[in-house]
Amino acid sequence: MQPDRGIKTKMNNSNTPKTPIIVPFFMLLGLLGVMTASITGCSSSETRPVAVEEPAQSGTIVAAEKTITPKKEIRVKAAHPRQYTVKKGDTLWDISNLFLQDPWYWPEIWQKNNQIANPHLIFPGDVLTLVYVNGQPQILVNEAQHQAVQNNSAQAGLPVKKLSPGIRVKALQASIPSIPGDAIRQFLSKPRVVTKEQLEQAPRIVASDERHLILGFGDRVYIRGEIDKERVRFSIYRPGDALRDPQSNELLGYEAKYAGDLHITTYGDPASGDITFSEREILIGDRLLPEDKSKLENLFFPHIPDREVEAQIISLYDALFGVAQYQIVVINKGERDGMEVGHLLATFTQGDTVRDHLDIRHSKEIKLPNERSGLIMVFKTFDRVSYALTLESRRVIRRDDFAHTPKF
Repeated sequence: MQPDRGIKTKMNNSNTPKTPIIVPFFMLLGLLGVMTASITGCSSSETRPVAVEEPAQSGTIVAAEKTITPKKEIRVKAAHPRQYTVKKGDTLWDISNLFLQDPWYWPEIWQKNNQIANPHLIFPGDVLTLVYVNGQPQILVNEAQHQAVQNNSAQAGLPVKKLSPGIRVKALQASIPSIPGDAIRQFLSKPRVVTKEQLEQAPRIVASDERHLILGFGDRVYIRGEIDKERVRFSIYRPGDALRDPQSNELLGYEAKYAGDLHITTYGDPASGDITFSEREILIGDRLLPEDKSKLENLFFPHIPDREVEAQIISLYDALFGVAQYQIVVINKGERDGMEVGHLLATFTQGDTVRDHLDIRHSKEIKLPNERSGLIMVFKTFDRVSYALTLESRRVIRRDDFAHTPKF
């Protein structure tokens, strides 16, 4: 009689002879039947056997959430405060500068905080606390007060009920800004970069009532040129310098400096108008341009460009030799180069060229390295140039200084 066919297996014990074990084929079929029945029973609505009892969930078990991993290591200042109470007049940039060596990373340290739906909106009186979660710094709002209330209630034997974050309604102007708004508010819509043709074709002031040479608020002026009769309000601009790329000498445009506003009273040749606002002295020959009604940013999100940027400062707005913190510069990169509102660039002063007079045999010229001078943020972009606000200045920032993606 021939033995039943079966499946041969081998023992892996080194001390045991490798003798084949024969499992009868009919026993294998029975085992498969039991397994099939068990699996079918698990899907039944009447019988749901539990193989392993799952532990009860506790507060330490949280649902997986999508997080954003910062591109660079978040560096905390050694002398940072553990807590800080927000005051009126603070800015997010100043507060972040208290905690972080790189203040532009404030969204990274607040991104997991459920109390802050928008890290740009915190209010005077909020208490910020720096904590570490899984080795990463995080800023919590009013966490100390919430914890103290819970501890006091627990010690008194009172029930503690944890509530989900609710909606707090406050006027938008009550929240602190990301950067000093007064420093750039007048520049958001007023600076213009125009072509030579736009300047030549723009209506111009040719005379004034009582023949004043320097004009201001309330003065009556006379204008020549083609005026859009659908408009009555215009901005007055002073033709500025030509903006050229320092490397290629390409003409990037002409800077038109805002001088004031004007209301047309009579159309004709010449037309009449009244100056309704003057930012600076208005002169004969100044030009009229339509008001800029492009979308303005009211909340700025400073961030590092996702690529290497090599730019150069080509103009200092209303400055002759240099600028410091919260002053305006113009760089030779614009929308065509991928510049965006909020982009941060580090500025570098060009190193001088000197000679090593102690080396008598080889007294060659030596180029000293460029030294970092500050940090600027782009707040208004045009096709070929951008306006930027100086957020930090370690030394005077000058024309022709370089601007690059910040390094660590």
